[in-house]
Amino acid sequence: MESEEGAEGPPGLRLGCASFNQDSTSLALGTRSGYKLFSLTLVDKLDCIHDSADTPDVFIVERLFSSSLVVVVSTARPQRMNIYHFKKGTEICNYSYPNNILSVKLSRQRLVVCLEEAIYIHNIKDMKLLKTLLNTPSNPAGLCALSINHSNSYLAYPGSATIGEIIVYDANGLNTVTMIPAHDSPLAALAFNTSATKLASASERGTVIRVFSVLEGQRLFEFRRGMKRYVSISSLSFSPDGQFLCASSNTETVHIFKLEQLGPSGEDEAATWTAYVGKMFTAASSYLPAQVSGMMSQDRAFATVHLFSSGQKNVCTLAIIQKLLRLLVATADGQFFIYNVDPQEGGECTLAHKHRLFGADDTQDEEAEPEGSALSPPAHACPSYAQTAALPASAPVSATLTGYSEDGGAKRGEVIPEHEFATGPVCLDDENEFPPIKWCRDGTGGGQASRS
Repeated sequence: MESEEGAEGPPGLRLGCASFNQDSTSLALGTRSGYKLFSLTLVDKLDCIHDSADTPDVFIVERLFSSSLVVVVSTARPQRMNIYHFKKGTEICNYSYPNNILSVKLSRQRLVVCLEEAIYIHNIKDMKLLKTLLNTPSNPAGLCALSINHSNSYLAYPGSATIGEIIVYDANGLNTVTMIPAHDSPLAALAFNTSATKLASASERGTVIRVFSVLEGQRLFEFRRGMKRYVSISSLSFSPDGQFLCASSNTETVHIFKLEQLGPSGEDEAATWTAYVGKMFTAASSYLPAQVSGMMSQDRAFATVHLFSSGQKNVCTLAIIQKLLRLLVATADGQFFIYNVDPQEGGECTLAHKHRLFGADDTQDEEAEPEGSALSPPAHACPSYAQTAALPASAPVSATLTGYSEDGGAKRGEVIPEHEFATGPVCLDDENEFPPIKWCRDGTGGGQASRS
């Protein structure tokens, strides 16, 4: 999610991007002054765990699960990707690419960098460049998705610039899995479920959201977001158990769809008026034109949220916080909403808490709000760069970055990205279980990589 001054929110707002980490336990913000990381473990308190002011005008920031690895790209150097150990306050390495970086995706096995007409696949354990996908269809939004399952890393990206084809690529085996003809219009959003068995997609029209099986490319579900207007869908996200899918757009409504297969006789449906009318539509659809019957057979939203404003970009995700399913929405005007979702009844979600992502120092000509109000969480200072750098590192682990491979997967004549390594060992400590990595320089001082 990107925000331009005066275009999407109050003048002077410093939000450049917002992203949730792979398991929705953390929120990362890119700002004009740097980037911020928040922990998402409580509903009524938003903990800022890191605030860096060393890289201005950040428009991409991605955190790897709950580890200390953070990838940052700035508008000052849009072709350069910096990888930091934020708790140590140390740069692990950096890479420069031939053109502007549009998006970065992380999994336990891979780091993927998407340019407009090329995709670079790195091994996240040592940052070796494994494969360069050249001459991919024009992708000016840098749209792609990377699965986060322990045993695989599937990459999905547009297979066409004019229609909604999806290429599913095995980033571990480095081969194409399938091509899915998903939509008639170009793609606008993609998302894998946690187990990497399902892939959700939306087109630029934004009226229909489809879910496919990853390996076979079979259409499993089709949901209608709306009929009256085309919208720009900004994000799709599955719930941790894969039973729900949320979609946000530039309208004021966020939709949540339920992925459930009804029995052949409809015995799983509740005996409600809505279910009765649905059965009538299903029975009548066989007598209607295919386009009309298709629209009638599409499932509607199971639950919805109506935001306080529309016309601005936002990102959404579904997460379990304090043992309950929640919908999380970060908006381009610097607001963060947490909604309660009823997994049984659905309907309109209730607002559990509203947080303000910026303090008085982060905005210009904006009135400060009273501490403790709905727009301002309880006061607590973000750790500074110096404070996080002073934190002790955990015990070092096994793997070591020993150098850079020259072959890297690039074709002859293609420049392998430049790289530099941090001085001294850098350990990525993780509160959970990943990554088991130790990064250090190879003793040569890094520098520019060789050409193939």
